[in-house]
Amino acid sequence: MEEAKGVVKHVLLAKFKDGVSESDIDQLIKGYANLVNLIDPMESFHWGKDVSIENLHQGFTHIFESSFNSTDAVAEYIAHPAHVEYANLFLSSLEKVIVFDYKPTTVRI
Repeated sequence: MEEAKGVVKHVLLAKFKDGVSESDIDQLIKGYANLVNLIDPMESFHWGKDVSIENLHQGFTHIFESSFNSTDAVAEYIAHPAHVEYANLFLSSLEKVIVFDYKPTTVRI
């Protein structure tokens, strides 16, 4: 197995609180996506909604993934004032959240 050199994926699973409208969620997603323009270490951003037929989502409805070139870059992102301000707004709209950082690993057979 070969761990990606430097690359770190920052993944957030979210379940929004009841009463948070779709338009509010859309605005929160746009705000999250805009962090890539404000915080240099954040290299990319992707998001999506659960479409699985397995029904194992445990209530989580959305996933957000950001890419960084190191764990130090993730730490810089987390401490950045734009992230802190946005995170306070975003997290107040969530009922549940999981955050997971990992280095992608390729399996060569």
